[in-house]
Formats: sequence, C-alpha cells, structure tokens
Amino acid sequence: MRHGVVNLFMVCEPLRGWREVTVSDRRTRIDWAHCIKALVDVHYPDADTIVLVQDNLNTHTPASLYEAFPPAEAKRLADKLELHYTPKHGSWLNMAEIELGILAGQCLDRRLPDRATLEHEVAAWVARRNAAIKSIDWRFTTDDARFKLDHLYPVFHD
Repeated sequence: MRHGVVNLFMVCEPLRGWREVTVSDRRTRIDWAHCIKALVDVHYPDADTIVLVQDNLNTHTPASLYEAFPPAEAKRLADKLELHYTPKHGSWLNMAEIELGILAGQCLDRRLPDRATLEHEVAAWVARRNAAIKSIDWRFTTDDARFKLDHLYPVFHD
C-alpha cells in the first residue's frame, strides 16, 4: 500500500442491483485489465457481450488489456466488451461512480487501520447492498439527457 492508500474498482449491473468492488494497490492499466478479466471470466463467463459504461480515465482502454496479457488473451477479453465512456465531468451519469459515492458515505467515512479491515468492510457493504437493492431505479431519461447535455450534441443544418 502507498502509505495506507488503495484503489477501488466498482463494477455494477444496474438492472440486477448487483455490484462488486475490487481493492488494488494502484490504479494502473494492469490493475484495470485484471478487473476486466475477472468481470469477463468470473462474473459473466457465458456473456457474448458485456456493455461497460465507464469514465474517460486513460487506463480504461483495450490497449491496457494488451499491456497486461498476451495478445490472444487481450483480444479475447476485448472482443467481449462494448465500451461506452461518460462525458468529461459527467461522472454523475455513471452508476458505478454513484455507487462508489454511496460506498464512501456509508462505509469509508472513517479511517480504517489496514487493508484487511478495508477489504472486510467493503465486502460486508457489498453483500448488504446487493441483498437490499434488487435494481437501481435510474430516472435520468433520454429527454433529460438531451436537455442537460445539449451542448455535447452536434447541431446539423440542412
């Protein structure tokens, strides 16, 4: 650990109300790639395609898979992903980011003495939240997006 600092990767499936948190020492391309490998091989081994909405962090790209794994393995993982990126300053559109905020407020609002305690507390929070929340009730509609994000949409003139 870097003086008691760790990274948390959050993945969630909103319609199922499922989330998983991975604790890593750092937030590198390799760490992200291993999180994705677990998503593909452990959580969704039978999925043809995994739709992944994520922020624009430079490590969150298929190139990271090629840095972490041999080319054939990286391609296998990349071929399972359909990647979508939230707009800059649009983390509030990413349900995993929202879940991280809830985790921070409900579980990480105090100092934890060590990584083992952190992992235990996070796992307990994930289990409670997964049991209690059967789906995430997302109320942000396409019309809301068009209004709020109007400046991001191109304007076409005939």
